[in-house]
Parts: sequence; C-alpha cells; structure tokens
Amino acid sequence: MKKRTGIEKQFVICIDNSGYPASLELHKVYAVLPDERAAEDDFLRVVDESGEDYLYSVKRFVSVELPLQVKQSWVRRVRESTMSANKPLQPTSRGRRKSKTQKNPPAARG
Repeated sequence: MKKRTGIEKQFVICIDNSGYPASLELHKVYAVLPDERAAEDDFLRVVDESGEDYLYSVKRFVSVELPLQVKQSWVRRVRESTMSANKPLQPTSRGRRKSKTQKNPPAARG
C-alpha cells in the first residue's frame, strides 16, 4: 500500500472564471480537495481566492501534473497559512505613544 504523504494533491488551472472573477483567476493553479460526491455531478472542490473550498464545474478547469518540488512547496505554503490563521492573536507590547513636541513654537502675535 502506498504511504500517504499529503503531496498527492490534484491541481487544476482555471480556464473560465465567468461569473466568479473575484473567486477565480484565469490561468492560475488551484488545489483540488477530494470529493467523490461532487465528482459524480461533474464538480471539483477547489480552494479559491478566498482561501476556502467551494464547488465549481469541472468545465472551468484543466487538470495539470505539477513537478514534485512544486507540490511540496504548495503543501508547505498551505500548511504555514493554516497554522498562522489558527494562531491566537497575541497582544502587542507597544510603548506609550509620545506626544509630538513642537520644535519651533509659533511666533507671538501682537
């Protein structure tokens, strides 16, 4: 049995973003998440520009095989962005803001 490394992701290139210009960029590579039920209806579960996965028609994409180094880089990027998104916000330690002092006081009116 082949060991799952998480690198066997499917990738597609968008060839039709009509109706979804903010969600899909033409000619951009997107990761596809496995979804057998969606595939039965000719849909792909694609991680789009929002960073979330949504169903899109397979007609909008062309499947591509990426080199192993690109797949590894992609997985690393997704893992890092997921980790930073799930990281709790820490309060920043800012010093008190100093008020600006006027270097040249305005001339007295008389």
